[in-house]
Amino acid sequence: MSLNCNELNAVLGELNLEGAFIQEIIQTGYDTLTLRIINKGDVDTLLICTKQNACRIHTTKLKARKNEKPLRFQEFLRSRVQGMRINSCKQLGLDRIVKMDVSTWKERLFLYIRLWSGAANVIVTDEEGTILDCMFRRPKKNEVTGGKFIPEEKTVSEEEQKLSLEKFPVRTFEEIDLPTFNQKVDEFYSEHAASLSRETLLSQAEKWYNSKHSKMEAALEKLLEKKEQFKDAEKLKHTGDLILSYAQEAKGSLLTCIDYDTGKEVHIRLDEKKSPQENAGEYYTQYKKALSGMDDLEHDIELSRRNIKALDEEYSRILKEKNVLRMEQLLRHDTTPKQKVEKPHAGLHYEVKGWTLMVGRTAAENDELLRHTVKGQDMWLHARDYAGGYVFIKQQRNKTVPLDILLYAGNLAVYHSKARRNAQADVYYTQVKYLRRAKNGPKGLVIPTQEKNLFIKLDEKKLRELEDLQT
Repeated sequence: MSLNCNELNAVLGELNLEGAFIQEIIQTGYDTLTLRIINKGDVDTLLICTKQNACRIHTTKLKARKNEKPLRFQEFLRSRVQGMRINSCKQLGLDRIVKMDVSTWKERLFLYIRLWSGAANVIVTDEEGTILDCMFRRPKKNEVTGGKFIPEEKTVSEEEQKLSLEKFPVRTFEEIDLPTFNQKVDEFYSEHAASLSRETLLSQAEKWYNSKHSKMEAALEKLLEKKEQFKDAEKLKHTGDLILSYAQEAKGSLLTCIDYDTGKEVHIRLDEKKSPQENAGEYYTQYKKALSGMDDLEHDIELSRRNIKALDEEYSRILKEKNVLRMEQLLRHDTTPKQKVEKPHAGLHYEVKGWTLMVGRTAAENDELLRHTVKGQDMWLHARDYAGGYVFIKQQRNKTVPLDILLYAGNLAVYHSKARRNAQADVYYTQVKYLRRAKNGPKGLVIPTQEKNLFIKLDEKKLRELEDLQT
């Protein structure tokens, strides 16, 4: 549960913030702030948490680490509030709102820390009560930049204070053997709180790990099963050899002969419309495809095993982490929705059988990929006569792009174009070095030369496979 109004008063009663300076502000999560406070040589870290059922403010022993990408509200606080002097910090009556008065020689601001579960917020205003920014922007409540926030400051009588203590007693945390109330609160919420506690975060981490690990293991199992099927590739070649060896007897739809390796009688199905040489050629073609598929499988199996190992290492790192703020950061990065994950380049990215495919869905993404990601030898694909995104295949040294990979890329080109509704289109492709920018044309527009054509009908199976291969 969150701190009640009297516990909040007890916390603030132990703090000596008047005259202190805010040296550093770090927003460790969307709802958690830490302020590094210096007062006459003493250094403390003040934690402000607005999580539902764990709203609180207190000093903490935990070391806050910066996010890889700074959050919006932190950047505002660091530009406007960091470095300011704290003139006062008080609770407004019996309400769970803390008002922090901060200033420099040229500016005075107020930080209102509202610790209501479900409606908690940190709001920064000027002296007139005009909102400069908020931790959570809520337009319906006018908690946005430019809105007004001037909470009433009531005087609390002794009788009201007494009644409040009876209704909302201050927890003693007797099981925690620490000298100050702030330290007890910090320890309690680090271990037992409903959120931002080690116990809760470990439970979340286990659920995340089990879900992700089981999916990876299932995918690896499918790849290994497919590899077993490809082990019979030599039988295909041997069958082709047998057809050629008994070519004179290969008539009709079935060839019965003696396998010269085993000495046993075997029966081989034939296509009556084809010659023995053509039938043997079909088996040799299947043999070559199986060998090629084996190489692709080995790559995918190795990649899958590396991903599982990386997941195990990440989970182990979370389990070993003692700092709950850092644990929350690590877990939040791993559970970020795919569409919000920062990418090394614009657009979508796929790893298909050892080949890298990239898709620019907008003119800006197309332009970004052309300028900063792809090179002259890479392949470019685009739906002919339809507006749509560009698809690129990264070139591999001394390798020609296989037809199968071209078909995957072609499906992406049609899917990310106006031709999607027709489920088919001509796709032209050429190397990036044969593209030239249209003079005075819109962003990303290019004119291809030396292009080739590929007719594509959308393949639902390939599109489903691509969903699992997106990185």
